[in-house]
Amino acid sequence: MNSKQKKIFKAIFTDPINGNLEWRKIESLLKSLDAEVVEGSGSRVTFLLNGCRKDFHRPHPSKEALRYRVIDVRELLNDAGVKL
Repeated sequence: MNSKQKKIFKAIFTDPINGNLEWRKIESLLKSLDAEVVEGSGSRVTFLLNGCRKDFHRPHPSKEALRYRVIDVRELLNDAGVKL
């Protein structure tokens, strides 16, 4: 995990929840943690991390992850036991 990914990790766990995080940066973080990425149809994507699974729809047309997506990423990281 590089310094930019650590910054995104910290932002995911910051309260109040930030709804302005770029989705591509969140995906980069998850990939750096060796999450398996399963592409679905359309904008659907599934991440498998340490035996935990979470389904998402990539944001479009904007590139920011809304708060509910950030909450879901936070839950995935917590469930997978990932800590900084």
